[in-house]
Order: sequence, then structure tokens, then C-alpha cells
Amino acid sequence: MQEPEVPIFLIAGFLESGKTTFLRFTLDQDYFRIDGKTLLIICEEGEEEYDLKALARANTVVEVIGSEDELTTAKLNTLAMLHKPDRVIMEYNGMWLVSHFEEMKKPDGWGIEQHIVCADASTFSVYLQNMKSIFMDMVRNADMVIFNRSSSGLPLANFRRSIKAANQGCEVVFEDESGEISDIFQDEMPFDINADVIDIAPEDYGIWFIDATDHPETYRGKTVHFQARVMKPRLPGAKVFVPGRMAMTCCANDMTFLGYVCKSSDAPKLKQDEWVDVTAKVELERRPEYGMQPGPVLLATQIHPCTPLANEMVYFN
Repeated sequence: MQEPEVPIFLIAGFLESGKTTFLRFTLDQDYFRIDGKTLLIICEEGEEEYDLKALARANTVVEVIGSEDELTTAKLNTLAMLHKPDRVIMEYNGMWLVSHFEEMKKPDGWGIEQHIVCADASTFSVYLQNMKSIFMDMVRNADMVIFNRSSSGLPLANFRRSIKAANQGCEVVFEDESGEISDIFQDEMPFDINADVIDIAPEDYGIWFIDATDHPETYRGKTVHFQARVMKPRLPGAKVFVPGRMAMTCCANDMTFLGYVCKSSDAPKLKQDEWVDVTAKVELERRPEYGMQPGPVLLATQIHPCTPLANEMVYFN
């Protein structure tokens, strides 16, 4: 895609999720003091305030949009003519649907360059329980989700799985007061990663799928066993299919199919939506589905029909 002439850096998150703190730090860094004018559009005012001197050093002007009704193409065109910015940073209101801004016609040359979501790990479970549809709308097209105020006592692995279910390509970062937390999945796998055949129980399918997406090298050359629904390719006779499960990311009307390409000479015999018991070796291939980066591809060694699962849905919480 053609890069926008005026890149928009969209920062979303609920109130007190750390958006302003993140932006203040970013704007004060030497690498952000680049030529040209920055327009900072604030759609939500929290407890944290900006340092006007720091904004001046970064050649940044501020505009406030106080209501979602005010966020219109006409308003943005006015700001574009008034300030002629070289880049735009938008601190988005956590209660407004991000899709509203994504779908809006923007001034000529403006386009979203990066979409980051900030989340307070200490309150994330409450927000996810009560405002899940808004949050999933927020992260569906995000490039990165930053969980601040993280601690080892929180179910961080579950948080990551929730994000990955809605947006597999999104980078998820956890930070505490000291900096970034890594290896949050260490020792949390509910199956034996070193077994000759990694037996993935139905309730653990989502955990395996997300971990294999995040750490494909971990599974390279290993054999996995699981039950799944068959998704057939559109090309008749193709010797590939996708065994997978449906996952609920928001509500009953917002589901996605989680599965990896599986190669098998028996694939043409399989029927759409039938249930199969699959044993397969995992290899990595560069495919369009992975942005031509190495990703998991299954080489089936055994495929047998099986009884559909009583509860086929994969849930993330």
C-alpha cells in the first residue's frame, strides 16, 4: 500500500489506561524531534497533562475534539487547512468506536500509519467483562497492544490470548514499573511440549494455536494431535485443508476460525465441516497468510473421522 503523505498515529485505550503517559514520553524523545509540524488531537482528557514546553520542543500543536459527533471529515479538513501538519497523533476516546474513525473519509493524503492500544493490566479483566465489544473493536486492527501496570500475579497469558484471538498479527507487550516483562508463557503450557506426540486436549486448542502463532519455531519438526472441524479450500481437488475451531472474540455474532493449513493426499476426500481427529507434523513455510513470514503448516500423518465436540467453541478470557 502507498504510504500516506500525512501519517496518523492512532493511540486508543480506555480512560486512565496510560495513553497520555505513553505519548508524553514519546514526544519528549530525541528520535521524535524531527522536521515538520505534529498535530496532536486529544479526544479524551484524563488526569495526566501534557508539558507545553515539551510539546513546543517537538513542534507540536494541540487540538481538542470533545464529542464523537464533532469528529467528522469536515472537522479534520478544517484542522488540515489550519495547521498543515506533517504528521498527526490522535489520543482517541476509549468509549468511542475506533471503527468509526477507521472508516471515516480523511483529508487528502492522511492515512493511519500505526495503531497502538494502551491497557491497564490491573483493571483489564473488569473492562473486558463489561465492555468487551468496545475493546475488541479497539484492537481488531491494532499493530500493538501495550499492557502497563502488569504484575506476575495477573493472568497475563490469558490477556495475550484474548488479544490474539481478535487480531493474530498484533504485537502484545507487557510492562511493569521496571520495564518490559517477557516469557509470560513460560511453564504455562497445559500439554507436554516435549512429548513424541503433543496431545492437545479440546479445551487447550486455543492456547496451542496462539502459542504456535507467537512461537512457531517451538513446534517446528514436532508432531501434534487434536480434534477439529474441516474447512475446505475453494480449489476442487486440492490436497490441503484447514482443520480448526471457531473462536468467540466478542459475541455470538463476532467469531473467527482458528486453524493452520494442513497438507494431505486424503484432503480431497474430506467433506466441508466434518469433524476429524488429526495427527500431523509441524513445519514452517512462508505463505501469504503469514505475510510471507515463516508460519506453521501441518503435514498430516493420520486423519480419522471423529464425533463433533460437545462444545466446539474456543473461548478467550
